[in-house]
Amino acid sequence: MTDTTRFAGHGVLVTGAARGIGAATARRFAQEGGRVLVTDVDGPEAEKAAATLRADGLAVRALACDVADRASVEAAVAHAVDAFGSLDVLVNSAASCTPDTPLFEDGPDEAWARDLDVTLTGPYRCCRAALPYLAATGRGAIVNIGSVNGLQDFGNHAYSAAKAGLGSLTRTLAGHAAARGVRVNLVMPGTVRTSAWEGREAELDAIRPLYPLGRVGEPEDIAAAVAFLASRDAAWITGTTLTVDGGLTAVNTGFQVGTRGRGDA
Repeated sequence: MTDTTRFAGHGVLVTGAARGIGAATARRFAQEGGRVLVTDVDGPEAEKAAATLRADGLAVRALACDVADRASVEAAVAHAVDAFGSLDVLVNSAASCTPDTPLFEDGPDEAWARDLDVTLTGPYRCCRAALPYLAATGRGAIVNIGSVNGLQDFGNHAYSAAKAGLGSLTRTLAGHAAARGVRVNLVMPGTVRTSAWEGREAELDAIRPLYPLGRVGEPEDIAAAVAFLASRDAAWITGTTLTVDGGLTAVNTGFQVGTRGRGDA
C-alpha cells in the first residue's frame, strides 16, 4: 500500500520513463503525491505513458529528453522547475544496451560509445544540470538505476562497464553533494520483466529458478526501492547501493543445485 502524501509538493524528474522501470517509477512517485515529469528520448511514447497516468488522476507531464544531449537535459530540468516550482528528486533510469558481438574483438566502437554515453554519461549530465536545484530545496535526492551487470558477469560488455561506472559515480557524487543537502543512491536490479523481454518468455522461465525468491523482478519492485531511497524514510542514507535482485547475487543457486547432497564446500 502506497503513502499518497510522502512526496506531496515534490517535483520529480524521471528519465527513460516511457516504459519499464522508468514508467513504474514515475507512477509510484505520482501515486505518492509527487508532480512528475516523464521524460524519454521517444517523446510520443513519453506522452502516451504520461497520458495513462493522468487518466488515473495523477499529476504528470511529459517531455522528450535525450540524455546523450546536454542541451536536451538542461531543457528538461528547466521545464520541471518551471512546471513544478522546484526539483526535489531526479531518477536516472535511461540506458542503452547493445547486444554483444560473438567475438569481443569484433565489437564496434560506435556501440561501445553509445552505451557508455547514454548509460553513464547521461546520468552525469542529468545530475550536473539538476544538482543546483536539488540543493536549493533542502531535501534533494538522486536515485540512479544500476544493474547486477555492474557487479558480476551477465554479458553486455559496454552496458556492464557503464553500470559499474554509475555505481562509482553514485559514491563520489554522494560525497560531494552531502554538504549541499542532496543524497545520492543507487538501486541495483536483477532481471526485471519489461518490454525488452517481450517474445522471450522461455528465457525468463529458464532464468527464474536461478533466483532464490523464485521469480524474476517486476518494474514495481524496483520503483518501490527507488521511492524509499528518495523519501525522508531514507534521510540518513547516501552513497549506498540497494540490491533488488531476488537474492541472485547473494546466493549461488546453480552451485547449490549442483552440489546438493554431495557435501561439497
